[in-house]
Amino acid sequence: MSEAYFRVESGALGPEENFLSLDDILMSHEKLPVRTETPMPRLGAFFLERSGGAETDHAIPQGSKLELPLWLAKGLFDNKRRILSVDLPKIYQQGWRTVFSADANVVDLHKLGPHFYGFGSQLLHFDSPENADISQSLLQTFIGRFRRIMDSSQNAYNEDTSALVARLDEMERGLFQTGQKGLNNFQCWEKGQASQITASSLVQNYKKRKLTDMDN
Repeated sequence: MSEAYFRVESGALGPEENFLSLDDILMSHEKLPVRTETPMPRLGAFFLERSGGAETDHAIPQGSKLELPLWLAKGLFDNKRRILSVDLPKIYQQGWRTVFSADANVVDLHKLGPHFYGFGSQLLHFDSPENADISQSLLQTFIGRFRRIMDSSQNAYNEDTSALVARLDEMERGLFQTGQKGLNNFQCWEKGQASQITASSLVQNYKKRKLTDMDN
């Protein structure tokens, strides 16, 4: 019986999201604070609190502060036309970067942002002068938390890990699950309970085609 859903790997750490990935779809809908650099006619109906009213054709005035989903902010951002500028979310600003550099393990990343690494990587699309500091902070935060995550996944077999996992971002949760799955497979192998090694379906199909060609 085939699985109902085959997990598609996220592409958020690269230049573009993978829109076949449920994780990336959810991440792309997270809100990003922006400021309009030019009036936006006829869009005020979607942001009534920022609309200039009927006399301005429901335009969003220049300098308005909005929160847009990531996918829309990326679509509207253009360095040449200067439609909008992006304000960094607080967790990627200098204050939080200092906290991460001090001890990243004490931070509840899932509470701050369930797609911390992916969303932060996509912020580099907006050409902020702080991009180099953001990317370095993301890397060092991951390095600082990686060892503890993998150590916990290997030393918490058959224990309640809900409190630990609740503090991890979605990518870290995937790593934790991979570590536990590897440990479980290793222990099954030690007990002689590992699955029997069989030829892959590709090899079997190749042999069938070869026999058919020989018969012909």
